Amino acid sequence: MPLLKVGAKIPAFLLKDSAGKSFGSSDLKGHYSVIYFYPRDDTPGCTLEACEFRDLSKTFEKLDAKIFGVSSDSAESHAKFAEKFGLDFRLIVDTPDKLGRAPFAMKLGVWQRKINYGKPYMGVVRTTFLIAPDCTVIRRWDKVKPEAHAKEVAETITALKKGVKATKRAVKKAAVQEKKTKATKK
Repeated sequence: MPLLKVGAKIPAFLLKDSAGKSFGSSDLKGHYSVIYFYPRDDTPGCTLEACEFRDLSKTFEKLDAKIFGVSSDSAESHAKFAEKFGLDFRLIVDTPDKLGRAPFAMKLGVWQRKINYGKPYMGVVRTTFLIAPDCTVIRRWDKVKPEAHAKEVAETITALKKGVKATKRAVKKAAVQEKKTKATKK
């Protein structure tokens, strides 16, 4: 399945997090959401990425953005990983089907062919989606390099929010100007 494109609505889904609580598309409404897919808990690259998101969690909170890490590891594995590294965001379980495929990763197109030591296999390709408050994908990072990725995501949200504020100010200013123009014509 192809990667979910920028501008597309996130498809409906319902999963569980490491505490067994439901996590679905409705949890993404009303705020920015960062959904990052990673291959395995407690591996070097995945730990680096998770810890960088953790270290910037206050920044994301100020930006009204929620972070969700997704892999096909079990809830128990996620809970141990979160506890070991003090992760303060939800880790989502993409429970593999009977063939070992991660259904949510497949739905978003991040379940792809990979090669390790010359052997091809299917797995999650490290990918991050930035979801707008209306549940549309507004940015996607493919084949993510873990180092400094969380900072790049935070900077992107900051720039988007500045753009939205500037647009709102411009619209308000234009409305005020139009009102003044109408008043002077009368």
